[in-house]
Amino acid sequence: MPRRTVDERIAEHNRFMLLRHEHFRLAARYVADRFAACAAVEKVVLFGSVAKPLTQEISRRRSLRHHGATVWHQCKDIDLAVWVNDLSCLGALQKARGQAVNNLMREREIGVAHHQVDVFIIEPGSDRYLGGLCTFGTCPKGKPQCQAPGCGTTPLLRQHEGFTFDPKSIAAEFAITLYERG
Repeated sequence: MPRRTVDERIAEHNRFMLLRHEHFRLAARYVADRFAACAAVEKVVLFGSVAKPLTQEISRRRSLRHHGATVWHQCKDIDLAVWVNDLSCLGALQKARGQAVNNLMREREIGVAHHQVDVFIIEPGSDRYLGGLCTFGTCPKGKPQCQAPGCGTTPLLRQHEGFTFDPKSIAAEFAITLYERG
């Protein structure tokens, strides 16, 4: 089998990154649609690298970086900000996230893992970050991550030690509203 040239590897990487970006955007819509069925959800916003057009950067792959290759940014996960007026819905949101990515696989044969969908829970009115939707099925799970201060005080509301949410990241110019009640 002949070795691929650097240009061929760059082109393959870029095709994959563009497709991944498209798949992540579709997954975000699937999850937002499922979240909309929950009465406590007031708004769902896509933000982060998946919400923006892809940018070019020096490759993170050593074999391509060595050549100074410029490639499309690699999106690693989906960031959703979700405004909820009742934190007792977190179990339902966990289930909805899982169902959405399962439906995406069944309907479109696009694989996105539930833990690749990061859900940032926001308080309506104040836009205050409350925590993240846990990826574990039970709370507390007893994992090292569960030891962060405040983690699990509200079941399934995960706290990340040392993490500070930047409210500017969900500003209209950096985000896409996928759902808004009313």
